[in-house]
Amino acid sequence: MSRTAVPTSQDAELASRLRLAVMRLSRRLRQQTEDITPSQVSALSTLDRLGPLTLGELSSVERVQPPSMTRIVAGLEEQGLVTREIDPNDRRVARVHVTVAGHRLLEQSRTRKNAFLAARIRTLPSDERAALARAAEILERILEQQE
Repeated sequence: MSRTAVPTSQDAELASRLRLAVMRLSRRLRQQTEDITPSQVSALSTLDRLGPLTLGELSSVERVQPPSMTRIVAGLEEQGLVTREIDPNDRRVARVHVTVAGHRLLEQSRTRKNAFLAARIRTLPSDERAALARAAEILERILEQQE
């Protein structure tokens, strides 16, 4: 049985600063996507990454309640970003697919967000850019840790 070490005040302060910076950066990046909510972007990205899913599967992956996912997908359908297709083997099941317009929107969103961030990174000195590269590796490793 492993024990988690009690965080020091320095660890707690760093965690607080990092959490706030990540939240602010995330908000700024979300603002680079137009005409679609953060929940819709997340669901659309999940469908793009994992392929067609049922509403239940998508709800589970996104960790939202099924009624919320139904509303999210309905909004995406209204915009022509996803379609629902009946499973030919089980007509009671519908799978949600990303449309060409949905793929295009995701690509444009990613391009805009990357350009926004790259423009700011470009203004930094090389040692700070190197520090960010190392920080990205560390953050990726933190995210890979099991809860």
